Amino acid sequence: MTGKLDEEHQASLKLFVVLSKAYRAIMDRAVKDMRKFDLSPSEFTILEVLYTKGKIPLQQIGEKILITSGSMTYNIDKLEIKALIRRVPCSSDRRVIYAEISDSGKKLFDHIFPKHAETIHSLMKALSLEEKLETTEMIKKLGKGALE
Repeated sequence: MTGKLDEEHQASLKLFVVLSKAYRAIMDRAVKDMRKFDLSPSEFTILEVLYTKGKIPLQQIGEKILITSGSMTYNIDKLEIKALIRRVPCSSDRRVIYAEISDSGKKLFDHIFPKHAETIHSLMKALSLEEKLETTEMIKKLGKGALE
């Protein structure tokens, strides 16, 4: 492809730039909010998964939040040191280790999650409910298309 881009290509590039800038702006605010609770984004996300899903194998947590096993181990260790989670061996398969949110982890998340949810809501307030639902579906479609 040489010369000037056609309208379709220009629109694709513009969408990429706009999505990237919006993602960065939203994530910067969300990360700042998570850090107020002395949690890294990965730690917060791991706690959120355990809070909502209950006890699950460590490997599945990494798959759900898309982090490497090394990073996963590091973050699980940090959360365990903070007494927010615990490792639980599987009784039927010694190779499997579960992570489970502790009582203090639940108490912390009961306290911080409503505040975090409000922060996220405020970041999305420029869109109506209908626009949020439509945008969610469009971004899902975009993500699926990128994987093909």
